[in-house]
Amino acid sequence: MRELLRAGWGLNGLTPSQLQEIHQGTLDVLQDCGVTVVSEEALDILAAGGCDVDRGQKRVKMPPGVVESAIRSAPEKVLMAGRDPKHDVLLEDGRVGFTIFGVGLRVLDLETGEHRVSSHEDLRQATLLCDALDSVDIAFQAVDASDLPENMAKGLIEGETLLSNTSKHVLHGDFYGGAALEAFVDMAAAVVGGREKLRERPIISSGGCPTSPLQLGEQLCEIIIGCARAGIPAMVLSMAMSGATSPITLAGTLVTHNAEVLSGLVLHQLTVPGAPFIYGSSTTIMDMIYATAPVGCPELGMVGAAATALARYYLLPSFMAGG
Repeated sequence: MRELLRAGWGLNGLTPSQLQEIHQGTLDVLQDCGVTVVSEEALDILAAGGCDVDRGQKRVKMPPGVVESAIRSAPEKVLMAGRDPKHDVLLEDGRVGFTIFGVGLRVLDLETGEHRVSSHEDLRQATLLCDALDSVDIAFQAVDASDLPENMAKGLIEGETLLSNTSKHVLHGDFYGGAALEAFVDMAAAVVGGREKLRERPIISSGGCPTSPLQLGEQLCEIIIGCARAGIPAMVLSMAMSGATSPITLAGTLVTHNAEVLSGLVLHQLTVPGAPFIYGSSTTIMDMIYATAPVGCPELGMVGAAATALARYYLLPSFMAGG
């Protein structure tokens, strides 16, 4: 953790003392309130790592020392390797890359003009487009293959589609838990020549979202643990909604958001210290008229800038949603 110094143009919405205040508030929440963790394996890891675990309530309270140790053990730089090395992306302080966002459920058909549910073929074409665009550094799942059955195999078919249609790094997290992630890791390992080669040059990454407020679901826990053990980057991305699943004030939402991401980091680093981790945010407000989470609102940009500052404060690479 450090005081932020910035060269060039940028947005500094928080002072160093305000960052410290949010950090301290986050430590208080994690120690006094804790998080719900819906995974027996994760509870075992957290208990062995020094957390206070109530197995009946599935509630975990994390001492400040455990949280700050996890922050220190995570690497400052994360390699997002491309299948073609010319597409390698190194996430580090002062370096910015771009990806698309997902996962969309509908598309505007280019041939008919119809607004319809997205398909497996739409995902293939969107991935080819990502591969062709110089402005896109990392391939992410643009749309859902809604015509595939909703089962464990779906995420793997989508993953195969991504790997087969781009030579860039693939970020894919749409899995039904750890078993599906393991199969995806095996798929990527077959591409690069084995699991150790994949650990050296991770051409894939994965992750997921806590359930706001303050819950790590079973599938997310399995993915966090699986990524750490496989040595591929893991992203924990909070999607808290100010005024709905988090406090109405942006400062309060930042504390909740930060607690959710850092609780995932604690589980990740207690699984394998030093494993690559990415601090993520798509936190926004709740639209009180339409009861939706607007991702084009000014507040998303404000929270994203503040969350980026928190990630830099922790010396962690970050992933931030844009409007």
